[in-house]
Amino acid sequence: MTALPLRIGTRGSPLALAQAEEVRTRLAQAFTELAEPGAVAITVIKTTGDTVTDRTLAEIGGKGLFTKEIEQALLDGTIDLAVHSMKDVPTFLPDGLVIDCLLPREDPRDALFAGPAASLAALKPGAVVGTASLRRQAQILAARPDLHVVPLRGNVQTRLNKLEAGTVDATILAVAGLNRLGQAARIGAILAPEEMLPAVAQGAIGLERRAADARVERYFAALNDPATATRVAAERAVLAVLDGSCKTPIAAFAELQPDGALRLRALILRPDGSEHHSTERIGSPADTVRLGEDAGAELRQAAGPGFFDPAPPREPV
Repeated sequence: MTALPLRIGTRGSPLALAQAEEVRTRLAQAFTELAEPGAVAITVIKTTGDTVTDRTLAEIGGKGLFTKEIEQALLDGTIDLAVHSMKDVPTFLPDGLVIDCLLPREDPRDALFAGPAASLAALKPGAVVGTASLRRQAQILAARPDLHVVPLRGNVQTRLNKLEAGTVDATILAVAGLNRLGQAARIGAILAPEEMLPAVAQGAIGLERRAADARVERYFAALNDPATATRVAAERAVLAVLDGSCKTPIAAFAELQPDGALRLRALILRPDGSEHHSTERIGSPADTVRLGEDAGAELRQAAGPGFFDPAPPREPV
């Protein structure tokens, strides 16, 4: 046995653990030495975002709340790689860390849970929709200003339990997470990007390592999916220009077209849905970052001053 185990750091939610197990399986399939019993260990790290559940993420600090403790463990050397849902990863990483491996992307769309309603348009007037995402809130209110959107945090099962208990009339969850948890059969309706543009990098798993760790770099090179990396790079470039976080309703979705071109759609909204700006780019995948930056710059100019001011706090349910 080689100098192992390889230590994977992850959050402890059912979805995070499923993602870590997927990484362990892929490593074992790609490298014989990592298929040995005990060769890859999973270390659960509790993050601030997991601990504080009585407030929205925007109120307690943003996306880094799901990554900073894990990244500190990487820097300290107590883990060798970190597994992240890329939609939770801040735009800029700590010095000394890199994310240069993305697994093949799952379905990036959102799923609506609302009984027989198969779309936002089909929800009853004044229905209460639970979501902790400002992106989802803003798009819901832009399409249906008559609806009431309230914060709804917790893991997939917690949110579905609150829906079944009648706390809310509807909620929206990521299709990717439901697929990874083996709960795709529970999906009521999948929202097309035209109805609900996905979050930046939704459905993508990113692997983070110390920049100087050549051993882990070799493992990452075998697992990285270039198509996913290209799409996510475009979407995160939009986010970087807009200086976005979960305090700002931003959506971006990149697709590789049948002819090989990259199509990028991006959207910014006020939290109450009262104003929005969108743009689209089509170009070469080789220009992925430039396309994203150009789209982000157009949106920033269109927004004008005050557009990205923080939204007032909302009471969670």
